[in-house]
Amino acid sequence: MGSGRDRDDPLSFTSNPSTASSPVTVSDYLDTFLGEPTSRSGSFQSESLLGGSGGESINDADFGFARPDFRSEQLAGTVQFYERHVFLCYKKPSVWPARIEAAEFDRLPRLLSAAVSARKSSMKKETRLTICEGHDGTETSNGDVLIFPDMIRYRRLTHFDVDTFVEEVLVKDGEWLPGNPELLKGSYVFVCSHGSRDRRCGVCGPSLVSRFREELEFHGLQGNVSISPCSHIGGHKYAGNVIIYRSNINREVTGHWYGYVTPEDVPILLEQHINKGEIVDRLWRGEMGLSEEDQKKTQEGRFQLNGAVHTIKINGKVSQESSVDSADVSCCQQNGSSSSCCQDDTTLMLSLKTSEDNQLESENNTEKLTPGRKIAEKTFFRINSDKGSSTRKVCGIPTWLESWEREDTYAALAVVCAAASVVVAYTCYKQLQ
Repeated sequence: MGSGRDRDDPLSFTSNPSTASSPVTVSDYLDTFLGEPTSRSGSFQSESLLGGSGGESINDADFGFARPDFRSEQLAGTVQFYERHVFLCYKKPSVWPARIEAAEFDRLPRLLSAAVSARKSSMKKETRLTICEGHDGTETSNGDVLIFPDMIRYRRLTHFDVDTFVEEVLVKDGEWLPGNPELLKGSYVFVCSHGSRDRRCGVCGPSLVSRFREELEFHGLQGNVSISPCSHIGGHKYAGNVIIYRSNINREVTGHWYGYVTPEDVPILLEQHINKGEIVDRLWRGEMGLSEEDQKKTQEGRFQLNGAVHTIKINGKVSQESSVDSADVSCCQQNGSSSSCCQDDTTLMLSLKTSEDNQLESENNTEKLTPGRKIAEKTFFRINSDKGSSTRKVCGIPTWLESWEREDTYAALAVVCAAASVVVAYTCYKQLQ
C-alpha cells in the first residue's frame, strides 16, 4: 500500500515538499483529461481515451469513484508539510504534460520550477508550486501567479521575470511590483485534474469541477468561490483530491485537503466547510502548516470534543466517524453513502473506542440503558458475515423508562397511597353502617 503520502511530486520544491493549489475561472473540462503518453518534447498528446477511435476505454469502474481501491485507506495525515503554496496559471489540463516542470516547450513552468528548486534552501517558508488553469482575458490569465496563504495575485509573469520574481517574493518575502500585486478575496477550491499524470485524477477531477460549478448557483456562492482544476498535488490514490483555501473566523487563511471526494460530497463541502467553516472529517486529509503527525493529532482532538472515535471498514472501505452528533437516528445500517433501518436480530460485535480509550463489548444485539439518562449515546456495531463486514449504527431511542425521574416515582407512589387510603376509609365506613 505504500506510504500515506505521495512523494513523487514534480512541482514541489521546498525545504520539505508540500501541497496546495489556487483559484481559477472554470471552463469546460469534459475534454481536458486522460492524456496517454507524452511526446519526446514533453508536450501532451491529447488522444481520445474515452472510447474514441484508437483510444483506450477508461471508465469509472477502473479509475473513477467505483474503482476497487476507492476509500480503501485512512486519509488523515497524508499531506506533506508546507507553509506556502504558489500557483502558476498556465493553459488547461488537456495540454499539460505529465512532467510539466520538465517539458521542453512549456518554458515558463519549467523555468519557474527550476528557479524555485534552486533557491529552496534560501526560502524561509516551505513552498509548494502547482499549475492551475489559465485563460487569457480572465481573472486568471496565463502567467498570473497566486500565492496562499498570502492571498496575493501577480499578473503576467514571463520567463524573463522568473529569477527576479523568485528572489523578491519567495526568498525575500517582498513584492514584485511589475506584477501589480493585488489581494484575493473569497474562497478558492482546487481540484486535481491532471489526467496525463494519473488517470484516476483525470476521471474524477473533471466530474468534481462540473459538480462544484453546478452547486455554486444553488448555494448562492457566485462571486465568492473560485473553482479551478490544478496539476498533480500528491496522492493519486486518494482521487478525487480537493483543496480549499478560505479565511476562518479569526481572519486566518487556512488550506484544507480532502480526498476520496465524490460529486455527491460537493454540496456537503460547500455548505459545511465553505459556508460554516466546519471540517468534513470523513474526507479530511490534512492542512497547510501542519506536519503529518500533527494532522492526525488535530483530527483526534476534534473527535475527542465530539465523542467516541470509530474506525470502521465497510466492504473494504475505510472510514472514521464520531459517535456523537446532533441528529436523532434510529438503528440504521450504513453502507457507503446509503443507509437503511435495521430490524433483525443478527448477532453483533461492538467495537467502540472512546476518547478515554474505554472499550465495551456487547453480544446478541443488547444495549444497557442507564435509568434517568435522557440522551442515549450512539454506538457502532460491526456485523460479520461471509461476504465481508458492514457497519450498523445503533442509536438509543428515548423511552418513558429513560425519562422517568426519581421525583416522578415519588409522585406516583403518593397518588397510589392516597387512592388506597380512600378505598380503605370508604370500606370501613360501609361496614359501620
